[in-house]
Amino acid sequence: MSDRFNGMVKVPKDPAARLLADANVLLKTPLDAPASAPADVVLGELAEKSAWIDILMLLGVILPPRERVWWACLAARDYIGPKSDRDPAALKAAEAWVFKPTDENREAARQSLDHAYIDDETVHCAMCVLYSDGTLGPGDLAKFPAPAGASETSAFAMNMVALGELSDKFEAHTQVLIDRAVDIARGGNGQMKNDDTLEKGNA
Repeated sequence: MSDRFNGMVKVPKDPAARLLADANVLLKTPLDAPASAPADVVLGELAEKSAWIDILMLLGVILPPRERVWWACLAARDYIGPKSDRDPAALKAAEAWVFKPTDENREAARQSLDHAYIDDETVHCAMCVLYSDGTLGPGDLAKFPAPAGASETSAFAMNMVALGELSDKFEAHTQVLIDRAVDIARGGNGQMKNDDTLEKGNA
């Protein structure tokens, strides 16, 4: 089996099946791996079966909160482009939280949702932040649980939006999104030499 998914030190050691169940996520691809199989084994099997969308879904589940949000933000940058004064507030708030994950920045992400344009898909990044700890938000909202898998699904959704926006290179960019998540899971910044966002000058 390929070593493509080895060394993901930031990924929980729990079985992938348990992490998926906790996030209320069901993969569409039947698995031969036992229920006790860790994420790298399941990802390897999914890759052998070319189940790329399921891989993206599982990566959204297994990445820790900050890493998950960063992965979503990079996907948004794929079609938004480098930072500018015209950046959507939701994306800016999510990126700010990644670099400084405070309640204040989380609240800013929540507020950005209230003022987002209806066609602003980067709200997925802010939602990923808002539900990052499994609650509905900071302050009094922390008393209430978020829907299971809300943050994880938001990260996946942002990556799917990026694929839709870059549909002319759907297959190639799918692999970029996967390798980016793996790099982040290994402790990297998610920007590799074959990453289009890096070529655009994103940091």
